[in-house]
Amino acid sequence: MKDDSLIFYHAPRTRASGVLILLEELDVCYELRVLNFQLGEQRRPEYLAVNPLGKVPAIVHNGALVTELGAIFIYLADAFPQKGLAPPIGDPLRGPYLRWLVFYGSAFEPAVTDRSLNREPAPASRSSYGDFDGVMALINAQLAGGPYLFGERFTAADILWGTALRWTVGFGLVPESVQIAAYVERVKTRPYFARVAQTDEELVKIHEAAAKAMGV
Repeated sequence: MKDDSLIFYHAPRTRASGVLILLEELDVCYELRVLNFQLGEQRRPEYLAVNPLGKVPAIVHNGALVTELGAIFIYLADAFPQKGLAPPIGDPLRGPYLRWLVFYGSAFEPAVTDRSLNREPAPASRSSYGDFDGVMALINAQLAGGPYLFGERFTAADILWGTALRWTVGFGLVPESVQIAAYVERVKTRPYFARVAQTDEELVKIHEAAAKAMGV
């Protein structure tokens, strides 16, 4: 018997928030399982059995586990195509769409991490991203065509990049260019961004109260 369940492991104010927005945009049924990081629930055996790295997000769909942010975005947008958030195979945008979803984890995240730690990137022959300025120049050039990553077409990639640029700019990890500011403002006006932000704030308050009650 086929298992059609979709379980989503989430923690507020984490990268998982982008997946929550995507699930809402896709309008699919899912079971939300929230981890309280303040209580260290991500390190408990129950969750380590799901993801041994103790990281969110993670989903289990039809019994199959999917972790890693880019992989989850690719998987969900393909698994639920009704909203048209993923260019299908054969669409000219399929390749660029996949490129930008993977570029996030393979280049942007390492570049931001190195910059935030004042750490020199690896030598060019071994660096996964080259250099920080080059990564940012590429992002700004892509956004310059606007309004979204691929012109007028809104895709799951815009949810990933809209949330990523919003928090990295907010924490001062990424310089706020004219292109990035306009893009983030445009993407965050979509209704599910505000709803998920509210959900996260409510969850944070619940988690803080639980931690306080346990003396953490």
